[in-house]
Amino acid sequence: MLRRLHIREFVLVDELELEFGPGFTALTGETGAGKSILIDALKLALGERGDASVLLAGASRAEISAEFDTPPELLEWLDGQGFDPGDSVLLRRVIDAQGRSRGFLNGSPATLAQLRQAGSLLVDIHGQHAWQSLARSDAAAELLDAYAGAGAERQACAQAWRAWRDADARLRAARDDAGQLQREREALEIELAELDRLAPRDDEWEPLNAEHRRLAHAAELIEQLQAAGAWLDDDETGALRMLARAQQVLQSAAGIDAALQPLVEQLDQLRTLGAELGHEVAARLRQADVDPQRLAEVDARLSAWMAQARRHRIAPDALPAHWQDARARLQQLQQGADLDALAAAERAAQAALRDAAQRLSRRRAEAARRLAAGVRGLLQELGMKGGDFAVDLRALPHIQATGAEAVELLVAGHAGAELRPLGRVASGGELSRIALALAATTAAQQTVGTLMFDEVDAGIGGAVAHTVGRLLGALGTDRQVLAVTHLAQVAAAASQHLQVDKTSRDGQTLSRVTCLDDAARVREIARMLGGDAASEVALAHAREMLGAAAPAPSASPRRARRSG
Repeated sequence: MLRRLHIREFVLVDELELEFGPGFTALTGETGAGKSILIDALKLALGERGDASVLLAGASRAEISAEFDTPPELLEWLDGQGFDPGDSVLLRRVIDAQGRSRGFLNGSPATLAQLRQAGSLLVDIHGQHAWQSLARSDAAAELLDAYAGAGAERQACAQAWRAWRDADARLRAARDDAGQLQREREALEIELAELDRLAPRDDEWEPLNAEHRRLAHAAELIEQLQAAGAWLDDDETGALRMLARAQQVLQSAAGIDAALQPLVEQLDQLRTLGAELGHEVAARLRQADVDPQRLAEVDARLSAWMAQARRHRIAPDALPAHWQDARARLQQLQQGADLDALAAAERAAQAALRDAAQRLSRRRAEAARRLAAGVRGLLQELGMKGGDFAVDLRALPHIQATGAEAVELLVAGHAGAELRPLGRVASGGELSRIALALAATTAAQQTVGTLMFDEVDAGIGGAVAHTVGRLLGALGTDRQVLAVTHLAQVAAAASQHLQVDKTSRDGQTLSRVTCLDDAARVREIARMLGGDAASEVALAHAREMLGAAAPAPSASPRRARRSG
């Protein structure tokens, strides 16, 4: 529900703040007084495009703020968009004299698209031109699906269509690329045949090089081990023999000087360590062997490894990873080239799409009959005697994301007239009444809390005007309704009444909005009836009309805090 609307320096308004209550609120005033200014201002707050022409003459900027109760379905959207949620939501729009525009939502900067998205969950504005959008099949389909409660079926159809589109695209791409993929696959198979024979392991390159070095220098290694053993353990010149002689000499000297005994012990430790080293060298020498066959095997593998690395222009140690990548790519090509599997997947997706579209079509067909009957009945009450209304479901050549049929609203304005598309209805008055009939019929399925009607009673009067007032009052029992009207019968059915008139200040014409009390409302209804509005007869007629309308009780009208 719209709680509050603040307007500053907009068109003919210098500053105005209005608080709104629930129920049906009528906006009335003399012709040219600016009755639609409030709706025009609200449209800007809801993200409609605007420029510097909307500024009050001489103003530097126009500013409009609209505060609504926050419906549950808007809370998740606000959180997902990064806006602070709360019990109320504030939409604000500023346009300066250069035509630059800024939008805000709950105090944070917002794009016009974000304002429009939020506004679509808050208010529906129905004017003579707003309903012309229903001439488009997509808009008519949205209305019908909402009335049918087919949101889940509509979403399932869209998801099935996207799944089929993706499967079809994969199949088409595979068919288009079949030749190129075949050539790539054959080249990769040849490449992998050589790599598979080599089968390079991740942990093989360094140990293979180390083994090759040992085998290639085996003779030199044996010679060096033999020399090292001789230097350690030769009977005459070996290090162990020299250490033993040194120990004997020091042992004799220690007999003279006991302080030399530690040196004797150290030499003994050196002899022990030297003996251990000799044993180790001897063991390594026994293990060392010249193995030409193994050397040839290792040399051949090392050569093959390096040849593959050169062929693929990579470092030798990167060859195992390249091999695995090539295997994965070949598997991908083999799967992608499986046209039979891709074709089967496309057929399955198409069958699922047909099933989803058929479920949506059944819901639409049943709802189309109910919607047509409801609107048709209201058209008779709204002065279009003999008028007809139908929902045409025309099968499409191919199923779309929105279903298997195009939805078109057809209207006949009077008895004997041919049903024609809604977009070809010439009379604005007829279009307004059709809009009201549609709104009244689909009201229970609408989720927005505020409905606004601009000149919905154009071209009608008498008993039909009473019916319009009754319908607007009925809509206001469970949601907020605001309507711009020039008919006393319609205004009398409202539970709240705002009057728009013009005033002059410092040579400038301004619009002013007043919340009417009971007495002022009688005078305004008398004026709208025509004749002498101040006469007792007109006033009595106005009181009688207000009493007969007896709108459903609601919160008292809230006053306008300031007006131009």
